[in-house]
Amino acid sequence: MRCSLWLFAGLATVPASAGATSVIHASQGWAALDRGALCEARARSVLAAPKGKVQASAGFAFSADRRRWGEFSAHLSSMPRPGSSVMLKVGGQPFMLAVRGDWAWSEGTAQDSAILALARAGGEMRVEGRDGSGRRFVDTYPLAGAPTAIDAAAARCAGKMARE
Repeated sequence: MRCSLWLFAGLATVPASAGATSVIHASQGWAALDRGALCEARARSVLAAPKGKVQASAGFAFSADRRRWGEFSAHLSSMPRPGSSVMLKVGGQPFMLAVRGDWAWSEGTAQDSAILALARAGGEMRVEGRDGSGRRFVDTYPLAGAPTAIDAAAARCAGKMARE
């Protein structure tokens, strides 16, 4: 349970939907979170942020209305240089991410599906970019525990869908 408290505390900076956030599952550095209409599987980066700095986190979002189903997002450890690219690498496969401020997102459902499939295969994922000074930053996430957290978040939001 120590891991879930550590992880949950590290994810406190992740914006939540209206209402309380509850931990559905936590294991091996990943947590499945229920935020009401949104469920997430999230992890914080391997390197803890220095005091006063943003803790990098990344994961997958699922909404009860299925408009977001496996959408990848990352809260970056550094503000990217304006106009620069931020790349996600999962299992060696690169993905260009959309960037807004110190957040980055996948660019559509096809990319979401590919990223999810590679995340389930294990290894690690890395988010890389350049900050305003041109220095490279890399936020690294181990993927052990990701498949279970992803499944738990998806199942929780799927259960909230209205039955026809």
